[in-house]
Amino acid sequence: MPIGRVKWFSLEKGFGFISSEEGEDVYLAASALPTGTPSVKPGTKLEFGVAEGRRGPQALSVRIIEEPASVVANTRINADDLATIIEDSIKMLDKVGNGLRHGRYPTAVEAERLGKVLRGIAGQIEG
Repeated sequence: MPIGRVKWFSLEKGFGFISSEEGEDVYLAASALPTGTPSVKPGTKLEFGVAEGRRGPQALSVRIIEEPASVVANTRINADDLATIIEDSIKMLDKVGNGLRHGRYPTAVEAERLGKVLRGIAGQIEG
């Protein structure tokens, strides 16, 4: 099976391209990614099958071999700053909780923002 690295991938568009070791660009559809993997970062090393698509080679049965090191994951926020962020997120959660008590669910934008904040905090705590 060919091996290559992700050149770029857009979650919004649902596709990207792989630079294969043979030097050709291979189309990568989101549907070819492993189950539970919605996106891949540039530089991720992949093993994949290839089929000839309408516009050239297309990756099939993608397997992630190696993910690039994340600069964000290797840096932690100052503890005092993280404490402030947690306190602010508690205020956000209180607002959502109070709205829910009155039958109001958060809007899609509010829910997305809260989810990003909570995932970011979790990533910082887990280190």
